[in-house]
Amino acid sequence: MSTAFPETARPTIRDVARIAGVSIKTVSRVINDQQYVSADKRERVRQVMTEIGFKPSHAARALAGHKSHQIALICDNPNPWYVYEIQFGVRERCARDKIRMIAQPYDRASPTLFDDIVALLDQANPDGLVLAPPACDDTRVLDELTRRGTPFVRLQPGLRIDEGPAALIDNERAAFDMTTHLLGLGHRRIGFIVGDRSYAASGQRLAGYIGALGEQAVEIDLDLIRQGQFDVASGEAAADALLSLSQPPTAIFASSDDMAAGVLAAAHRRGVRVPGALSVAGFDDGPTATIVWPALTTVRQPVRALAEAATDLLLSPAQGEGPQRRLLAHEVVPRASSAPPTG
Repeated sequence: MSTAFPETARPTIRDVARIAGVSIKTVSRVINDQQYVSADKRERVRQVMTEIGFKPSHAARALAGHKSHQIALICDNPNPWYVYEIQFGVRERCARDKIRMIAQPYDRASPTLFDDIVALLDQANPDGLVLAPPACDDTRVLDELTRRGTPFVRLQPGLRIDEGPAALIDNERAAFDMTTHLLGLGHRRIGFIVGDRSYAASGQRLAGYIGALGEQAVEIDLDLIRQGQFDVASGEAAADALLSLSQPPTAIFASSDDMAAGVLAAAHRRGVRVPGALSVAGFDDGPTATIVWPALTTVRQPVRALAEAATDLLLSPAQGEGPQRRLLAHEVVPRASSAPPTG
């Protein structure tokens, strides 16, 4: 098979791996002159690199002999608690190896977003990156890191999930379990508020909700599904729409605690008793879940532990080649905001 490469295209590390018949990690190890690569594989990779004109970036070469002893966290979320927990988990794991953490905001609306991340790589030369949602699914960022051979690990990936190591919970199963809990209480008209579309977890949680209804042969009513943005205001607006239906739901499951707090605000404003006339459930189990009234039934996801596990994957010596996964457990936490429907 010919290894010719179009002159107009810029060969990437992925192209080298495909043509040489090895993993991307193997190519990265050859670039950085690391161990754990057999002599024949090393020679084959170098030959392909020469044939297709692949030139590793300066930053990728620098990683081999000049460690910066720092890693970068790329993170964005409308919930400050979530961001803090991720930063804390990453920082705690870094501290054990005396590694510095650099936190880089990820502003999806910024026209210079990609350029800012490239500048971070060129100027700070981090030894690796932790990509939190939604940066973990930014294909431009993934392609650039792969091209450079820069190690990275992802939190809760939703796209190209077999690419690189990751730490995650099963969002679909978690939403399935919460919906099943509400069904077990006797609810059949269960509203669902979807999170921000740019987060893969939003679609995964919607799928879990739909799957649980289908398993118990409960008709899926699209009027009961509303779009939110993971914040209180969007949760309140979605709840207003749901409670204005001619047949309102007896329970509302919001795919974040902040949106569930918005549901409670709408219910209190309308004089709808919770959980007497309406059960409410959220997702996260952050501080919001226990400071609102009544306390929220919610899905507990171990955000800090996820961040620590992701960082451990990045800093620990690789065990063989190929993607590594850390799947952490979630938990349905019943509290005072849910009860069997009245009547």
